[in-house]
Amino acid sequence: AGDGFVAVRDIAPKAETHLLVLPERHVSSFREISEFPPEEAKRMLDFVAETARAAGLDDYRVIVNVGEGAGQTVFHLHWHVLGGRVWGMAG
Repeated sequence: AGDGFVAVRDIAPKAETHLLVLPERHVSSFREISEFPPEEAKRMLDFVAETARAAGLDDYRVIVNVGEGAGQTVFHLHWHVLGGRVWGMAG
């Protein structure tokens, strides 16, 4: 956790390393990304990248599901960071 963001392990991992990055500020989905001032949005992206580095990942995927039709099941913006062997799409 840090700087208004938190990283946690996904409880239903779809890869060897499957982390979720969430802003402490509530927004329902990526559709509301404009609610973040530019400086805070940049800090969020930096935090996503730092989370991957801290997990020891060199190669990884970052996924954001936007809306129920795209597989979003938790309606609080979050980023999936998947590394290692991936065996399914993030939800």
